[in-house]
Amino acid sequence: MPGSRPNIILVTTDQHRGDCFGFEGRAVKTPHLDEFARNGTRFSNCTTANPICQPSRASILTGLFPLTHGVRDNGIDLPEETGENGWAGKLAESGYSTAFIGKPHLSTVRTFEPTGRPECLSSTPDYNMDEWSGPYMGFDHCELMLMGHFNLKPSPPPHVLHYENWFFGDGRGAEKLAAHEQRLPPESGFEQVWHSALPSLWHTSTWCGDRAMDFIKGKHDEPFALWVSIPDPHTPFDAPEPWSRMHDPKDVDLPPVRERDFTGKPWWHEASRKNEPVMEDEVFRKIRANWSRPEQLDDDVLREVIANYYGMISLADHTFGRILNALRESGLDDNTYVIFTSDHGDWLGDHGLLLKGPMLYDGLIRVGCLIAGPGIAPNNIIETPVSLVDLLPTFMELSGVKDDRDRHGKSLLPVIRGEEDRTHSYVEWGLAASRCGVELELRAARTPEWKLTFDMLSEVGEMYDLLNDPFEVNNLWDRPDHRDERQRLMGLINERPDDILKEPLPVVGMA
Repeated sequence: MPGSRPNIILVTTDQHRGDCFGFEGRAVKTPHLDEFARNGTRFSNCTTANPICQPSRASILTGLFPLTHGVRDNGIDLPEETGENGWAGKLAESGYSTAFIGKPHLSTVRTFEPTGRPECLSSTPDYNMDEWSGPYMGFDHCELMLMGHFNLKPSPPPHVLHYENWFFGDGRGAEKLAAHEQRLPPESGFEQVWHSALPSLWHTSTWCGDRAMDFIKGKHDEPFALWVSIPDPHTPFDAPEPWSRMHDPKDVDLPPVRERDFTGKPWWHEASRKNEPVMEDEVFRKIRANWSRPEQLDDDVLREVIANYYGMISLADHTFGRILNALRESGLDDNTYVIFTSDHGDWLGDHGLLLKGPMLYDGLIRVGCLIAGPGIAPNNIIETPVSLVDLLPTFMELSGVKDDRDRHGKSLLPVIRGEEDRTHSYVEWGLAASRCGVELELRAARTPEWKLTFDMLSEVGEMYDLLNDPFEVNNLWDRPDHRDERQRLMGLINERPDDILKEPLPVVGMA
């Protein structure tokens, strides 16, 4: 009820570019998110702390940059104590009911050896999904899935989390798997895009919405904080019907710059596409080499990819609308803050690239960030640069909970109120050669006007004038007439606190 401690709902999508919304002017249908943006505040220059899943999600939870919480790349597990001291744990300590629904990816799914964690595929038999519902990483109540992407098809019990257990629980698992494996015509020109025969009723996005709605409509004797993690529009591009056909490929908007040209780019742009991943496990190595680094697609095939990607987003938008409707029907909307964002983006054809990797173009690092709730200004667009590490301190201020730990983020509320401005956002990524055959420690500073990315190991960088070169074509790193700007941006990077882990956390597998 109004005046009591507010509820907080965080809804995230996976690999969702910051420009792929109707309100951003692209040809994707997101009516619920468009309305939500009009009713609240959106940040047009929000970046992820890291451009891939596990590190970014760990930063969302902890309010820390990856080299501090330790998850510098996929395949590294967030220490449980660090996770439990994230925003969910802090809110739980203060009397909040905390819940997670969907894809956590706070630990590694495909590991070299069992890790004992619920997200570890080989450890799932240790957990009875008919009984276990947490706690996990500070969340008291959990309804989880493994990857949530259908390049890793659901396994039957006992190798299941809650979604997979539900998937097989009605005795129709074989039928569902057969539907999942059936690709409806027409055939795509790219192996990672198809029209899925799996009905949307059984899809992961729908399941997330169903479980979130049931949680919201449940009895709440205390305020709650809920993270709903929708696993789309992450590759493979396999939206179910009718969503896969909602956008005609001929009507989608292609990237203005879609030729793969490494001229004038730092050395790792080309090396990361050509070098072999350094990994003993042959299966994992082939996945890295062949599945995650596709060749440049021609325009017709790229249109198919984008149309299906848009369909996945529209399904996520529909799911988001259902969650908002459940909130209204429960009478909780006047005392609940809802935040929508994503863990990172996708190149989606920018510069002839698809998926993600160590080229930190805006399509990969800029994400949508929307917030609405009591006292949040409607139809408000903020251009101040912010980061996903800012979510934890924002939740602390919204809830009135004190946090005695040092965090890298700062509450977004002073920015919303017009009391504070920010100079830049910051991104970092420690890549081992196991990903794409290059070892890098990338750090980037982004302002509304400029972006600089620097590799700490080779001491090579790239810099772009975003106002005059929004598609990041002309690398100005070595230009003498831009030396002052380069030094200024390097100064912003060097402001990073000196709290990096001295001993890197071990790689336990491949996510």
